[in-house]
Amino acid sequence: MTSIQTGRSSRRAWTIAGVAALFVLAILALMVVSLGNDPRADNQRLENKAAPRFLLNTVDGQVVDSAELLGGVVIVNFWNSWCVPCRQEHPDLVKFYDLHASDPDFTMVGIVRDDSESAVREFLVANQTPWIIAFDPDARASLDFGTFGQPETYAIDADGIVRASFFGPASVADLEQMLTKARLGEQS
Repeated sequence: MTSIQTGRSSRRAWTIAGVAALFVLAILALMVVSLGNDPRADNQRLENKAAPRFLLNTVDGQVVDSAELLGGVVIVNFWNSWCVPCRQEHPDLVKFYDLHASDPDFTMVGIVRDDSESAVREFLVANQTPWIIAFDPDARASLDFGTFGQPETYAIDADGIVRASFFGPASVADLEQMLTKARLGEQS
């Protein structure tokens, strides 16, 4: 191969690599732009709509039926034991629950998704979790709420309407704001 041919091959290879790099960058840019339009990224899609009904078994062998919780504010938190953001959020959930556990119109339900019962029980033994914990083994509640990650939290008013939602680890302040919106109902 002559040096001219080698130079042409090298330029062609660099041209192909450059075009491929531009193509990859264009795809990445398109993905970033379209992420804002992904309906799954809109955790507020349920706000001011009726909360999906759930009927789930709890860790203590009871059944929690969301229809029986109407008449009070319900905070629903989707989580699992292996989720790092869920573990980060847990102390704030405990503080928030402790502030409102004696409120007569307040209930908090943790719905476990994508986790084994044994791992959840191990987490509960190691971490104070005094609110209702329920399993979602077939992901029905998770699907009905349209969750796509965890943690995700919803505040439901006394009439069963979702008044606030939060994706990611919620702080006590975030949870208080959600609770206020649920207590105000349509006024918020």
